[in-house]
Formats: sequence, structure tokens, C-alpha cells
Amino acid sequence: MEFAFTEEQIMIRDTAEAFLAEVSDSAAVREAMASDQGYDQALWSRICEEMFWQAIHLPESCGGMGLGYVELVAVLEQMGKSLFCSPFFATVCQAANAILIAGNEQQKQHYLAEIIAGKTATLAYTNSLCWDVSAVDASYEKTAEGYVLNGSYRYVIDGHTANYIVVAATKAGGDAQTDMALFIIESAQAGLEREWLPTLDQTRKQAAVRLNNVRLTTDSLLTESAATKLQQIIDLATIALAAEQMGGSQQVLDMAVEYTKEREQFGRKIASFQAIKHKAADMMCRAEVARSSVYYAACIADEMLTGGSLAGELTEAASIAKAYCSESYFKNAGECIQMFGGVGFTWEYDPHLYFKRAKASEHLLGNPSFHREKLAKLLLDDNSSSLELGVAS
Repeated sequence: MEFAFTEEQIMIRDTAEAFLAEVSDSAAVREAMASDQGYDQALWSRICEEMFWQAIHLPESCGGMGLGYVELVAVLEQMGKSLFCSPFFATVCQAANAILIAGNEQQKQHYLAEIIAGKTATLAYTNSLCWDVSAVDASYEKTAEGYVLNGSYRYVIDGHTANYIVVAATKAGGDAQTDMALFIIESAQAGLEREWLPTLDQTRKQAAVRLNNVRLTTDSLLTESAATKLQQIIDLATIALAAEQMGGSQQVLDMAVEYTKEREQFGRKIASFQAIKHKAADMMCRAEVARSSVYYAACIADEMLTGGSLAGELTEAASIAKAYCSESYFKNAGECIQMFGGVGFTWEYDPHLYFKRAKASEHLLGNPSFHREKLAKLLLDDNSSSLELGVAS
């Protein structure tokens, strides 16, 4: 696959870089992460009204820009570089994708319009450190009026502030593969409890969500055949997270190189030492390979979202990108701290913020071992199918 940005994509990327350099500097990040909400509401309103990023890949029929996942990833890369604190990932890369994939036309028109207008949303599906569809253990029961949901979720991004939460649940006594459903719930719904969970990464808030006999009408049901669709939603979110990691991986390299050009040791700038040059070169290689994996995955996502039958390839591309970007970001962040020296992990300097984001992002939606195991299973399944085909012929 040959890949090159179009002029429009370059403009989107450069505009995002310039805007975020202005509004998401170190002081802004530290102020946002210290707040209970985790982001600046006024800035989120500017994003929605001026930049219109929340509508990048949403269809024009719903009021969106009708662009693709490559354009979305280009913006996410810049958000990762600036540690941008906002509900963008949860709202656009999780909930909006869930509505796009699982909702009917009426639900898309209504809820995507709400997101475009500035409402926030998120996705809740796991209560453990398992990150695929098998993690769903919440349950639902059908009633004469609609549905009753019970269960709990953890690691819900911006779950304590979101206006809407898309939740996954399995029919009581049913099978996860055939009886899983997706619902959308308003934050004021009776029986819905939300609790902010302090985590290592203060720049991205997480919450626990509990459903205690939550009664919903049939209008809240997105789909009752949710297992395959939920996996696609998770894969799309995984690619988006990998894009952020890739941007962060590049940023810690840039920070380290800039600092080593200023820091002196033995009467010389340490950037002139061969050992430092080798570290920087290795960091650059990791960042560039991460970039290739992410944009390849974004191209696969575009094909899938426009009607292509690439669900299997999407899972494969998402796992490759996430496994590599997780290691690239964490390794580069660690090397950045080493190149800064002792001050690199002090509160006054920013490398420790990227280091914490790198570690938290590594585990969110699955660490490298989790994704390599998925890839191994996909390979085994492909080989088994080929063998069966050979025997049949």
C-alpha cells in the first residue's frame, strides 16, 4: 500500500498542530488534569464550534464533515503530542463509533446531532482487564415496557462526566456471542451510578459505572446482535488510541532532542555524544514505524466504515498498531527521562506526564501481550481454515 497525505489532510494536520500548541501547552494540561472534570469546558466548546473536530468522520447526512478515519487519526496524533485533556477520545472514538455501527438511522440522526452540538459520551463494556467482547458481564432482561439492566463497568473513559453512556450487556442466562446487546443511556437515568477513579495518568479521567435495575425503553436499544459490532467498535477505538500513542512517541523524541542541545556535560552539549545520538536514532525509528502501523490501520478502518468487508483485517491491523505503539511510546518516554537526567521525573518538567500517559495507554484496551495473543489466534484460525479448505478440495 502506497500512502501519501492529500493537501486537505496536510491542512487538517497542520491546523490541529497549530491550534493545540496554542491551547494545550504545559500550563493548560496541568490545569485541566487537576480539575474534577478533567478538561476545560470552554475549550471543549471551542473545539466543537470552531474546529468541528467532533464531526470529522461523521456522515454528512447526520450533520458531520463526511471525512475519513485517516483525517481523524491525523488530529489524534496531534492530540497525543500535546497531551490534550478532553472528552474527545471517549465521545468520538468510542461512543460515536458505537452509534455509527450499531444504531439505526433515527438513532444516528438524533445522537450524532447531540454529539455534534457538543454533548459528550463514552463506552462501557468491561469490568476486568480483559478488553475484547468476552469481558462483558453486565446483564439485561426484557420486560413489557422495554429492558432492565444490571451490572458494573470499570475503566470507563470520562464516565463520570459524559452526557451519554453506551453500555454492553448480555441477556440473562444467554450466550455472549448471540445474546449481547448495546444500549445508550442518559447520565440522569435512574439507577445509574458513576464514580471517578483516581489513576496513574491524571491527564485522562476514568470512572466506574454501576447499573442498578436501570429501566430503559426500546428506544434505548442500539442492537441486539452486538458481539461482532462491539468488536469493530473496540478495534476502531484501539486504532485511535494507537494514534495518540504515536503522537506522544514523536513528542518525547522532540523534547529529548531539544533538551540535549541545551544541556552541557564535560564542557560539551550532550547532543554531540555518540551514545545520545544512538538513543535519539532508535527513538526516531520507533516513532516512524509506529506512524506507518497507525496510518495503515486507519486506511483499513476507512474501507470498513465505507462498506468494505474488512472486519478481520481491521482487528489484525488494530492489534499490530496497538502492540507496537504501546511499546514505542513507553520506551521513548523512558529514554526521554534518561536523556533529561534526574530532572526528567520531577514535577516541574513534562517528561513524567508523558511517561505516565504512555504506561496507562499501554494497558488501556489491551497491552502488547494481549494483542500479540490475538494476532496468534487469528493466524491459527487462518491456518486452520486453509487446511480445511485443502482437505475439502
